Amino acid sequence: MTALLLHFDDEAALAGRIAAAAGLRCVKIERHRFPDGELRLRLPPELPAEVVLLRGLQQPSEKLTEVLLAAGAARAQGVARLTLVAPYLAYMRQDKAFAPGEAVSQRIVGDFLASLFDALVTVDPHLHRVATLAAAVPVVDARTVFGAPLLAALVAERRPGALLLGPDAESAQWVAAAAAAQGFEHAVCAKLRHGDREVDIRLPDVAVRGRAVVLLDDVASSGRTLARAAELLRAAGAASVDVAVTHALFAGDALATIRAAGVGEVWSTDCIAHPSNAVSVAPAIAAALRAMEQPS
Repeated sequence: MTALLLHFDDEAALAGRIAAAAGLRCVKIERHRFPDGELRLRLPPELPAEVVLLRGLQQPSEKLTEVLLAAGAARAQGVARLTLVAPYLAYMRQDKAFAPGEAVSQRIVGDFLASLFDALVTVDPHLHRVATLAAAVPVVDARTVFGAPLLAALVAERRPGALLLGPDAESAQWVAAAAAAQGFEHAVCAKLRHGDREVDIRLPDVAVRGRAVVLLDDVASSGRTLARAAELLRAAGAASVDVAVTHALFAGDALATIRAAGVGEVWSTDCIAHPSNAVSVAPAIAAALRAMEQPS
């Protein structure tokens, strides 16, 4: 590819891996924060016609502003095709108004990103009532990279014959994809949420005593759902309980909570830099970039 990959300093490692796999030149965006919290960004002064911007959107409030400023500066230099690589895509959960007056954040943020970019690559987006990534973010070219099969390959190596278990109904698509990739037996728990940090879990009707169980999901945020599932699995006699997630958010004390519940290993992709990173999405992201339609 002839495009340039732009990134911020906190994602330099992932940017380097993607650039090496895709054959891109990789340049850091300079960022300065003023005392009042405003940001100043400085892009390279001469940009090619095609630019890829890497910005994961975890902790999205500030990063969406960064994306707005970087995209505007790139367009001001005449960039004709601008692609966003957002390994974690924020605000995808709320795809409908559950109460009068609620903001449908998926639609609002999706339209905002589509107004800035021609193309998008993301990993395991949190979509449920929307069938495709392009329906959520209506860019010309929207590509999804799948992290669950990558995690499944790791689980097959570390825990051959494990039972893959989704902690809730929303995880079913990821568990099914991972299980299909490696032929694992799989099932899904039922969850009743009482708040951001209070959940009830019911295990599926499947034998777990004496078995290695791996809880697999797209996101680990507060960790409470995974922790409660792990506690129930341990009580039911599981020989081991490990966790595999695509997006290692692990907000606050989430990781400690999961460990305290009896979880052994925690594995994640490098979508979000974290000590649990065990597999890289860079080759798959690079393949998606290479496969994208070139500008006419």
